[in-house]
Amino acid sequence: MSAPPDAPVAAVFGSARLAPEDAEYAEARLLGSLLARAGWTVCTGGYDGAMAAASAGAAEAGGHVVGVTVAGWSARRAANPWVREERAAEGLLARVEELLRSDAWVAVAGGVGTLSEVALAWNLLQTRDVRPRPLVVVGARWAALLPALRAHLVIGDADLALVRHVPHAAAAARALGAPAARR
Repeated sequence: MSAPPDAPVAAVFGSARLAPEDAEYAEARLLGSLLARAGWTVCTGGYDGAMAAASAGAAEAGGHVVGVTVAGWSARRAANPWVREERAAEGLLARVEELLRSDAWVAVAGGVGTLSEVALAWNLLQTRDVRPRPLVVVGARWAALLPALRAHLVIGDADLALVRHVPHAAAAARALGAPAARR
């Protein structure tokens, strides 16, 4: 089963710096494929690295791929070739707002941008400014980061319970399940 264009949306956050030869790139590609096969529309920031990997995996599985890009960056950056629906946001903050409208959020290896997306999603869940939805972080980097955040910030058990850490893409796809089951 692949996702029709009107299917619920899973946003995948991740670094633009991952290269195709990186194991984490392959993991993001597998994630995109598994999400599309489960019936999700896959939405990313639309550019390179993990975003391209998730987009490629979803497109190759027959899924619908949305890329939320930044209009002002069009002269220097183009959407990756697997994006079927490009949404050009006015600026970076508008781009993040669009990504956060998704029905589920999954973060793979990333940098400052990925961390900010996860932190905003997490805070929206914490403050109940959005309806509950999955926030899943994938891989060893997140396994190390979550306890560090807990140790150095004021984060309680209820806050940590809003984020689900899984070791790999297959576990992330299982955590989200089929979108029809979430309605």
